[in-house]
Order: sequence, then structure tokens, then C-alpha cells
Amino acid sequence: MRTFRLALSALVVCVALSACGGQDGGDGTSSPSPTGAQPATNPTPASPSPSPSTRVPDDPVDPTIPDPPLGTKRPGGPTPPPPVGDTTLTGTVAAGVEPNCRLLDGYLLIGGPRDVLAVGAKVSVTGRAQPGMMTTCQQGIPFLVESARRG
Repeated sequence: MRTFRLALSALVVCVALSACGGQDGGDGTSSPSPTGAQPATNPTPASPSPSPSTRVPDDPVDPTIPDPPLGTKRPGGPTPPPPVGDTTLTGTVAAGVEPNCRLLDGYLLIGGPRDVLAVGAKVSVTGRAQPGMMTTCQQGIPFLVESARRG
């Protein structure tokens, strides 16, 4: 609850600051002060807006590059979401940074037989990725193991 209050307070401060920053008329002149002081006689002209040809695109990803296969990462881009539905992973089980956390190819193995999913074991597991699941392990995409076998 304390984190929520802190985040809410930070949001309110950001909104207030952005509102204060946008009080001028937007034409390069400042609004009159509450004391009635006159604005400068030679206000600085507003800088010209960039032409469309010099404008930086909002999306830095090159649209001519085809999307990579599901589960791979475009260099410099966001990691794609994990596959949906039953998936089979094969590889060597690795220990996570927290006790009792087991990883396989970037996935955090949840459930399954611990004797089969021992650290260093070559396995084949079937299950479903659950990217929104909360865990105490600090790495990997949660993967609910439905079956596992040595392989």
C-alpha cells in the first residue's frame, strides 16, 4: 500500500509540474505577471517547428525489416511475448538466483517432478508460459510444467 501511495504522489507531482511548464501561450511570449509588469518589448520569436522531412519518427524500428520468429529478440527491440498454449522445451536445467528456482532456456519452471528437474539434468518439459504470474524468483518467464522427462 505504501508503494501505491508513493507512486500516486509521484504521478501528482509530475502532472503539476507539466501543467506549470505549459502556462505560456505557446507563441514564445510569456503571459503577464500577476503584479501587472509589462512583458519585454522584444520578445524572443518562437522557434520554427521542424519540417516533416527532418522529423524523427516516433517508432525507431525499421518497418522494412521482417519480424523475427516467435521467441527471438530483434536487436535493440523489446523481447517478444512467449508462445501461448502447450509448449515443449528441451535443454539443461540451470539453478536460478533464488533457492529452489529452476530455469530452462529463459523460462522459470513452476511445478513438475523435482527429481527429474534437478540442476544440470537434460530434460524435455511440456507446459504453458504464464508471463503475468507473480513468483519469488527474480528471473525467467514463469512456465507451468505439465509433464517432464529426462532426455
